Amino acid sequence: MSEQTSLKSKSDQVHELRQMGFVIVKGLVSEARCDALREVAQRQLAEAVAPVEYEADLKYPGAPESKHAPGGHTVRRLLDAHGRHPLFAEFATSPEVRGWMELYFGETPYLSRAHHNCVMTKHPAYGSLTGWHRDVRYWAFERDDLVSAWVALGDETVENGALWFVPRSHKLAFTSDRFDDAKFFRADLPENTPLIHTAVSPKLAKGDVVFFHCNTLHSAGKNLTDQVKFSLVYTYRGASNAALPGTRSASKPEVALV
Repeated sequence: MSEQTSLKSKSDQVHELRQMGFVIVKGLVSEARCDALREVAQRQLAEAVAPVEYEADLKYPGAPESKHAPGGHTVRRLLDAHGRHPLFAEFATSPEVRGWMELYFGETPYLSRAHHNCVMTKHPAYGSLTGWHRDVRYWAFERDDLVSAWVALGDETVENGALWFVPRSHKLAFTSDRFDDAKFFRADLPENTPLIHTAVSPKLAKGDVVFFHCNTLHSAGKNLTDQVKFSLVYTYRGASNAALPGTRSASKPEVALV
């Protein structure tokens, strides 16, 4: 499926996203641009340029117990990508992204600076597992209709902790007991197991972009290689789908793609 996606029109790609909950667009970002973005990310990671989020802050499976434990200062996310370097901001509002989002939403798209808007790093030794979840679990908008763009700044495979998606899960309704207290989809429940077994993990090459719906169930494994994996992630909404006042979703000014 993913290899054929590069031959599809944007309309076909948007249709696939609506049907499957995610779509892979091959080679959307040039190799030169990926290299430049990755170089900035590597430098800022080495210097731990604020704001950052540490694995120890999240305490996901495999993360250090605290910042004082071995690996305690392993960075998980370089936060506020849009604000931390012009190259990140330029891509977030680039014509290729704007055109794709305009087609999906049918109106002016807005970049959320409160959600995602980061460089995701996954380290070999202390990079943690990410359980099954929907991104919208902590988001608050008038409608659950947002799209994230995940850019592979290098190859992404099961071996280095690539994403897994449950196809068509964005269309499913679940009762709250299917999730734990942290709103992760419970892999220990027999009624959840068959759905999880339908998950796929698309292999991404440098410059590939995955667009996925905020209700799509997804997860990510550990990095079993010896190299840090870098991914750039942004989230977008349509102009008519405003963040609810007083929530985290409304806590930072958004950026109109015009």
